[in-house]
Amino acid sequence: MSWGTELWDQFDNLEKHTQWGIDILEKYIKFVKERTEIELSYAKQLRNLAKKYQPKKNSKEEEEYRYTACKAFLSTLNEMNDYAGQHEVISENMTSNITVELARYVQELKQERKSYFHDGRKAQQHIEICWKQLESSKRRFERDCKEADRAQQYFEKMDADINVTKADVEKARQQAQMRHQMAEDSKADYSSTLQKFNHEQHEYYHTHIPNIFQKIQEMEERRIVRIGESMKTYAEVDRQVIPIIGKCLDEIVKAAESIDQKNDSQLVIEAYKSGFEPPGDIEFEDYTQPMKRTVSDNSLSNSRGEGKPELKFGGKSKGKLWPFIKKNKLMSLLTSPHQPPPPPPASASPSAVPNGPQSPKQQKEPLSHRFNEFMTSKPKIHCFRSLKRGLSLKLGATPEDFSNLPPEQRRKKLQQKVDELNKEIQKEMDQRDAITKMKDVYLKNPQMGDPASLDHKLTEVSQNIEKLRLEAQKFEAWLAEVEGRLPARSEQARRQSGMFDAQNPATVNSCAQDRESSPDGSYTEEQSQEGEGKVLATDFDDEFDEEEPLPAIGTCKALYTFEGQNEGTISVVEGETLYVIEEDKGDGWTRIRRNEDEEGYVPTSYVEVYLDKNAKGAKTYI
Repeated sequence: MSWGTELWDQFDNLEKHTQWGIDILEKYIKFVKERTEIELSYAKQLRNLAKKYQPKKNSKEEEEYRYTACKAFLSTLNEMNDYAGQHEVISENMTSNITVELARYVQELKQERKSYFHDGRKAQQHIEICWKQLESSKRRFERDCKEADRAQQYFEKMDADINVTKADVEKARQQAQMRHQMAEDSKADYSSTLQKFNHEQHEYYHTHIPNIFQKIQEMEERRIVRIGESMKTYAEVDRQVIPIIGKCLDEIVKAAESIDQKNDSQLVIEAYKSGFEPPGDIEFEDYTQPMKRTVSDNSLSNSRGEGKPELKFGGKSKGKLWPFIKKNKLMSLLTSPHQPPPPPPASASPSAVPNGPQSPKQQKEPLSHRFNEFMTSKPKIHCFRSLKRGLSLKLGATPEDFSNLPPEQRRKKLQQKVDELNKEIQKEMDQRDAITKMKDVYLKNPQMGDPASLDHKLTEVSQNIEKLRLEAQKFEAWLAEVEGRLPARSEQARRQSGMFDAQNPATVNSCAQDRESSPDGSYTEEQSQEGEGKVLATDFDDEFDEEEPLPAIGTCKALYTFEGQNEGTISVVEGETLYVIEEDKGDGWTRIRRNEDEEGYVPTSYVEVYLDKNAKGAKTYI
C-alpha cells in the first residue's frame, strides 16, 4: 500500500501526521532522559547510604568490624557501591545510545520532512498556476467567440438593410471576419493550454505527488523502526548490567553465609578475657569457738588482690622533665638576651664614644630563675609523648604500660604497641636507606646536589631510629614481664617502693615543682625500680653528649665594636669576621661564633651578614 496512490489528496493530513510522529519521538527522548536522571539520583543515594554506614577510621566502630557479622555488613556496603555503579552505567549507556542518538536523528528527520513538504507545496503551486492559465485561456476563447458572433449578426443586419451604403456593409463584413479569426486563435490557444494542463495534472497526481508521498511514507516508517530499535536498546542496557547486579547480590549472599557465630563468640572472649582465676571456695567460719576470724588464702578479696597488683601513683619514677630540650637549644634560650639590642653608635667610629656601645644590662640570676623566666616568656612547645602523658595523668587515662588492664588485655595492648613501634622503625630505616642512596648519587654527580647537605637529615633519622628502638625495648620488657619470660616484681618490692615514697615526701614535692617548670607542661610519675631510674639518667646524659654544634649558615663582619657584658652575648671588634649560626628572628639579635668554644649574640645592627645560599639554616631544637 502506497500513500502516493491511496492518499493522493491528503497532503495536509499527512503533514499533520508526520509532525505528530516527530512529537512522539521527542516525547520518548524526554522519557529516557528523565529515566537517566532517576538512575543517577538513585545511584547517588545508594552511595551516600553506603558511605553513611561505613565505619569511621580510628574509631571504636572500626574495632567492631572484627566480627564476622560486621564484616558481612561491610561487604554488603561495598557491594552496594558496585550496585550503585551499575545504575550509573545504565544512565550513561541510555544517554549515549538513546538520548543523544535520537536527538540527532530528530534534527535530521525534521530537515528531511521539511524538504519533502517543500517539494509538495512547490508541485501544488505549479499545478495551480497551470490551472489559472487554462482558466484565462478559456475565458478569452469564450469572449472572442461571443464577439465574433455579435460581429456576424451585425454584418448580416447591415447587408439586409437597403438603406445602408455598400461601404458600411463592407466594413461590417471585414469586422466580422476579424472577430471570427480571433475566436479561432483563442480556440487554438485554449486547446493547447488545456492539453498542457492535462499533462501537468497527470504528472502531478501520478508522478510528483506519489513520489513525494512515497518518500514521506518511507521517512515515517524509518522513524517507527528507529523508535522500536531504541526501545530494544532501552531493554538491552538494563539486561547488560543484570549479570553484574546478580554478582553483587551473590556476593552479599556469600558474605551473609560467611557469618560464623562461634568465631564471633571467640572474639568476644579474646576482647574481654581478664586472665584472672575464679575465686575459690570460702571456708566455713565457726563462730561457736572463741577464735579469731580468718579468711582463706584463696578467698575473693585475696584473689583480687593477688590477681591485679595495686597501682601506686608515687611508684616508679620514670618521667623526664625539661631534658626533652636539646642541649644547644636549651643553653641558647637560657643565655640569650631578653632585652632589645642597643642602637648602633651615631659616630663613624665606635671608639670615639666612651666605653663604646653598651650591651643590654641584665642582672645575672641563678640558672633556675632564668629557666623560670624562659618558661613564662616563651610559648611552651610540647613533645607529643610528654603531652600525652600529662593528659593521661590529669584525665585519669590508662598509664603507658597499661598496668590498669587485666593481664590478657594488657598483653594484647603491649603487643599492639610493639608492632606499631616496629613499623615506625622500619619506616625510618627505609628513609635512612633512601637518604644514603641519594647521598651516593650526589657523591658521584656533584652537580645534582651537595652531599654534605644530607648529613644533618641522616643524623636526625638515625637518632629517631635509636629512640624508637629504646621505646620498643621498653614495651618488649613489659610484654615479657606479662608473658612470664622475665620475672615479675614481687609484692615485697612494690611495698618497699611505696615505703620509700612515703619516707621521702620532699623528693615528691621537688618533682611536683619541677613538673610545673618543665617545657612540655606535664610530668608523669610511674612505678619503676632503681635500676630503671639509673638507665634513664644515663640516656639523658647521652642525649646531651651526642649533641653536635650548630652549623654555620654564613659569615658576618663587625661594623662597630661591641662589648658583650651580659650572659649570652659575645664581644666583637670592629672589622672582625665571624661565623653566623643563627639569623635574626625578629628580636634584633644575631647569633655568631668565633671558634668552637666562643659563641653568643650581638646586635644585628652592629654586623653585616653574608649568608651562604647552600646552607639550610640554624638547627632549632624543641
